[in-house]
Amino acid sequence: MPSRLPIAVAPAHHETAASYVTRLANLHGIPFPELWQQVSRPRTENGSARFIATDRLAAVTGIPGTRLARAVIDLRRPEPDWQAFRHEPQHGCPRCTARHPGGMVRQLFPHHRYVCTRHRIWIGPPDVIDQPYPSLEELPEIVAAQRAHLRLLHRLGPAATYDAVLTGFLICGHRWDQDAHHHDDARLDWGERAAELIPHGTEETTFSTSRLFAATYPEAVKTAALIGSLHWRRLAAGDPDGQHRFAVEIGRRLGQPDYQPKVAKDPVAHWIDDDCWRPPSLPRTTYRTQRGFGAHTIPKAHQHSIDRHQRSARWFARNRKGGRGILYHRHMCPVLARDWARQMDLFIGTVAASAEATTFPETPATAPGDTTEPVIANYKRPTAVSSDYLDTATNPTPWPARDSTPGSRGGRPLLGHERKIFLGAPRR
Repeated sequence: MPSRLPIAVAPAHHETAASYVTRLANLHGIPFPELWQQVSRPRTENGSARFIATDRLAAVTGIPGTRLARAVIDLRRPEPDWQAFRHEPQHGCPRCTARHPGGMVRQLFPHHRYVCTRHRIWIGPPDVIDQPYPSLEELPEIVAAQRAHLRLLHRLGPAATYDAVLTGFLICGHRWDQDAHHHDDARLDWGERAAELIPHGTEETTFSTSRLFAATYPEAVKTAALIGSLHWRRLAAGDPDGQHRFAVEIGRRLGQPDYQPKVAKDPVAHWIDDDCWRPPSLPRTTYRTQRGFGAHTIPKAHQHSIDRHQRSARWFARNRKGGRGILYHRHMCPVLARDWARQMDLFIGTVAASAEATTFPETPATAPGDTTEPVIANYKRPTAVSSDYLDTATNPTPWPARDSTPGSRGGRPLLGHERKIFLGAPRR
């Protein structure tokens, strides 16, 4: 029978088993493998792999198993809706977890949690480097966006909200690297917020792709309110008049009142053309399916990931545009490589395809005999799309069923020598 530990330490909300046992081991000066042996059982009779056991952890900590199961996400019974949670843990708000001693607290956050509204701290999606979370005291609009995100969740449900907010980030990511054309264009706000979150000259120490998400978060939520709404989705999937009404409204929310969808380099046109009439996209994987579920594994960043992070920091220091960083982040994979999306040989093709709508151009790209630079054609679908999903959908929308395991995420990232060929840019 495992012996009782003298220091009573409660787990944090949604803390992982590995995080909690690590803190217990640190506080008591016990090697982690030794403590893990006491609070776990073998997965199989002859296997070496072990999983956390509620009764053994309760005996060691003196905390009732029912209370442990409410806090430690691996022990929750009945199990939560895993699709509503991210697939990898991250450290929590430092002020919320300050009362939990023993080291860093790693929690599994739901998809809708980007900001600690109580302490006005950005949590964001997990990143390669565990950097300190930035304060949002000077950026109250980001805190307000989190509250709007929660209202959206209450109205639309987790499936539609998850898809809509990620699609909002996708749209913002593609637009950020393009030039702004109006004094109130959202792209100007993103640059100002990025200057607050990643000050000029400090990119080597403060850069984080998660902070780029923070810069665009208010607009991502504003566009998500349209993308997740069945009313606006039906307009986008409808006749040219409905498409125009949708385009005007999303342009207004992005600070571009004269916005007109284009067949190329336009993620909104791609969404109207290929995605608006389909059910929400699912997460590619869940924490429940990971090898580390219920086990002692705490993922660590690989050296090539750290090197890529450093190159991204140097690149951002040169141009101060964060769109590419957002689009190439693993957080975006579910809406970049949707289940019905075309499979690409290289990941850059997947990113490019998410902003292309090659069907139904309103005008030809160039007039016959015209030698001037080609103009990207306007996008307008002449007829409404027939959609069984839109005909029957109601809010809140349930998670759709996936018939089989998702395939490739759409190609691999570019290697250094390929970056010169496909991007026309120097190695970073």
